[in-house]
Amino acid sequence: MTNNMFFIANWKMFGDLKSVNSIKKVIKLSKNKKFNKAQIIYCPPYTLISNFVKLVKNSKIKIGAQNCHQSQNPGPFTGSINTELIKSSGANYVIIGHSENRATGDTNHIINLKIKAALKKNLKIIFCIGETLIQKKRNKTNSILKSQLTVGLKNIKNNNNIIFAYEPVWSIGTGIIPKTTNLEKQVIIIKKMLMKIWKSKDPKIIYGGSVNSKNISELKKITLIKGFLIGGASQNAKNFIDIIKKTIN
Repeated sequence: MTNNMFFIANWKMFGDLKSVNSIKKVIKLSKNKKFNKAQIIYCPPYTLISNFVKLVKNSKIKIGAQNCHQSQNPGPFTGSINTELIKSSGANYVIIGHSENRATGDTNHIINLKIKAALKKNLKIIFCIGETLIQKKRNKTNSILKSQLTVGLKNIKNNNNIIFAYEPVWSIGTGIIPKTTNLEKQVIIIKKMLMKIWKSKDPKIIYGGSVNSKNISELKKITLIKGFLIGGASQNAKNFIDIIKKTIN
């Protein structure tokens, strides 16, 4: 990975075949030399991955999945998709550890297995970490993040295929973002944790949680943040483009 700024669109459970064409304006933007440093990654539902892959074929845009199963082999896991299937669909990235998946059963141990499975298939990983509002109020943020990183990265050597997305759970979908000074301090703490736990000198840390075109000018002031994981605002091409333009100018 380079010194690009990452703009990762997590479409969650949104999108159909008609909505695929909505990214054509973003593809056009990606070909503009002015935005060479913008690494755009779309993570649509599994059902649209192959359609996205075909559409972005002649651009710099990459495609990822929103999650994966921890089993590296085929098996009786109805409704699940493993890293082999993701890779065969043409995707390059996978989101692992998103709070919405943690809330439905993804433990730190399971997340560790998923990361290992993804790395084995040469998929790049967007590894999400973050605390809930209750954990924050109880001053447990740092201990929660440390546990998520320590267990999630167990027996995984430092490499360039993992991006760390700090997503405070209380910010996702609420429209509330951390104060700039607080967020900057938290990113510094996460970086120090990774330097100790993972022996990383320069981990790629991005931010996610209610990112939109209105607050991006404030968020981009934090130079340690190397990009953004964007939910609802990425589903609209104009809003997504506004975020990219306001970040890279």
